[in-house]
Amino acid sequence: MSENSAAPGTPPATATAPGPQPEPIRFFGTTWVDHDGGYGLRRVGVAVGSLAAAAAACFLLRFAYEGLEIAEVGSFVGILVIAMFSICSAIAFRKTWEGFAARPKDPAREDSLRGLKSIGFIGSLLAYFVRSLTEAPGEKLRRTEYETARVRFEKRRSTRTGNPAARRTAGRKGPKRG
Repeated sequence: MSENSAAPGTPPATATAPGPQPEPIRFFGTTWVDHDGGYGLRRVGVAVGSLAAAAAACFLLRFAYEGLEIAEVGSFVGILVIAMFSICSAIAFRKTWEGFAARPKDPAREDSLRGLKSIGFIGSLLAYFVRSLTEAPGEKLRRTEYETARVRFEKRRSTRTGNPAARRTAGRKGPKRG
């Protein structure tokens, strides 16, 4: 049996409509466009999942801190560890939140902050939780970009109607016929 069992002349099932396509969002795919396909349930699941992951991460960090106390490394090291995770989490929250509203202006700088955001992963999880209470994280940015691209596409498409070869410029005469 052949892989292409569709009738001849029909487009394949994976064919998409002409024009710009929406960019998928992690955990949501393209359901954010029309808020269909379980969009509400996905938002609830993402909110609960990110909050649960943040709580579990805090629990694990508490065990790590207790390990430092058991090792008797001193209060100075304990304060440094708490300060490091707090500051990194605050920076990670802010950078993650900004990433939902606008594309980074300097991707190289974002790459250099990747390690800091990894240490402050709790802040990133909390930003994801808070944003998913109102919309899919990054939905507003992608919706704006998608609608702008659609308007540009429709504008280009409407200006190109007709056969350009059949048009004549105002001052140019065509060849005489017969």
